[in-house]
Parts: sequence; structure tokens; C-alpha cells
Amino acid sequence: MKLIIQIPCLNEAQTLPLVFADIPKKIKGIDSIEVLIIDDGCTDDTVAVARQHGVKHVVHHAKKQGLARAFHDGVLRSLELGADIVVNTDGDNQYPGKYIAELVRPIVEGQADIVIADRQTHTIAEFSAGKKLLQRVGTKILNMAAGTNVPDAPSGFRAYSRESLLRLNIVTRFSYAMETIVQAGNKGLAIASIPITVNAKTRESRLFSSNFEHVVKSGSAIFRAFTMYRPYVVFASLGLFLLAVGSIPVVRYLFFLLADHTSGARHIQSLIAGSVLLIGSFISFTLGIVGDLIRINRTLIEDNLEQTKRARFPKR
Repeated sequence: MKLIIQIPCLNEAQTLPLVFADIPKKIKGIDSIEVLIIDDGCTDDTVAVARQHGVKHVVHHAKKQGLARAFHDGVLRSLELGADIVVNTDGDNQYPGKYIAELVRPIVEGQADIVIADRQTHTIAEFSAGKKLLQRVGTKILNMAAGTNVPDAPSGFRAYSRESLLRLNIVTRFSYAMETIVQAGNKGLAIASIPITVNAKTRESRLFSSNFEHVVKSGSAIFRAFTMYRPYVVFASLGLFLLAVGSIPVVRYLFFLLADHTSGARHIQSLIAGSVLLIGSFISFTLGIVGDLIRINRTLIEDNLEQTKRARFPKR
């Protein structure tokens, strides 16, 4: 069984030696371990440092493409190299490499398709109370959307089986972390989690500049992924809401009209407002039907894409 440890990098020359020093040389159940660097437009000596530490595989981006694209391209290259398991970790040495053996064990034993490290964010001193709260709330919302029970959804320290990577497709340009969980939950993939502790922070996050940006982008990614797989839930819920709200002014108009035939003109605004809301409800239900048809079509396309991947990356 072959393990590829992929590390997306953006100017990580200073911290990469720490990452390499902690990567295990042998893991029970794993025949070979190789490291893949994704150079996402680095302008420092990241690649040179990686080469000095024996890294043979590098995916190069001439310009920064973002974390999601780096993960996507790293996965394709890992599959080309014959990976049975892919571990994704960070180049800033946030995640201790000593946990990699525990991370891959559920996959080696056939108990999980994806394993996500739980950073136990409530114990991280560098996280403010507000950030810890946002992490908990965001993870809860994601689990509700995906039908999963992941304790630390934003964690980027993960292990994926070959089978899971053949079935997952990255769409977002922000972060693959949220999207892959929603996809995995809706595709019935088994997700496990292991508790870890993290190393001291070496730099600020480059993925987002503030908690507000993180919330907006993460929320958008969750909503988009959820809508892709359950559009009828989104649009049916909106349609029912508009139907209920729109019925109130219409019923009000009818009440006054029946009570006094001459009062209809005085309450025409209620009829107009209610009609607009009811039309919006009808449009929402229609979009739900269209969205569900698109979902079915996308499912068929994803099935074909999976078969294409299997043909492109035959199991060695």
C-alpha cells in the first residue's frame, strides 16, 4: 500500500524542514511513503528546500491558484503516482507529523474512507473565544448540511483513501475542507476522526485575513455544496416560507372584502404584496424542480467522471 503525503506550499522554505523532520519513515500496513510538494506560486526557496530533503515529486503553479486548486492538482498527481492513501498536511508545521500513522490507520484497516484530525480547538491557546465559538457553530452547521458528525470541520490535516478521491470533485476556489465533507456525507463515504494536538503557530493564516472573511467564505462554500446536492430542500423551504408569508396579506384582503364589499379598494396593497410573495413561492418551487433535474444530471456526469478517473489512474 502506497502513501503520498502532499503539502500545499506558498513560501514555506523556513518551516518545511520542521515538517520533513516529523514525517514518519515507516508505518504499519504501508509499503512505501512518498512526499509531494504543491508549489502554489512560491517566490522563495520552498522547492529547493524540498529537493534538499529528498522530495522527488513537485506540482508547480507559476502563479498562486489558491488552496482548493493546490489540493485538487496534488490529488491528481498523487493518483498518477499510484497512491492508495493521500495525507494532506500544511507546510507551516501546524500539524505534527507523528500523527500521520494514526491518521491513516482507519483507512488501512478498512474502517473509513476519510479521516480528519480533530485539533480540539477548545484547547488551542492562540484561538480567541470568538474564534472557538465560530469553529463550533460552523462545524455544527456543516454537520447538519452534510449529515455527518465531524468534530473539527475546518481541519486541513486529513487522510483520503484512493476510492474516496476517485469519487470526490473539487468545485470551490476557496477551501476544499468544507466542500469535501458535504460531498462525502451525501455520497455515503465513511468519515472518521482522531484527536490531535497542534504545534505552536509559526505565522498568520494566509487563507483569510479576518474571522469575518472566514465565516463568509466558509458559509458560502457550505451553502453552495449543500445546494448542489439538495436543491429541492433549499428551494422547497424558501417556497413554503414565501407561501406562508404571502398567504397572510391575501387572506387579510379577502377577510375585509367579504366583511365589506366596498372596502376591497382600500386594501388592494395587501392583495398586491401577497400576490408578489405567492409568485415568488411558485418560482422557488419551480427552481427546486429544475435544480433537482440538474442534480440528477450532475450525478450522472460525476459517475462518468469517476469511471474516467479509474481508467486514467488504474490500481497498481
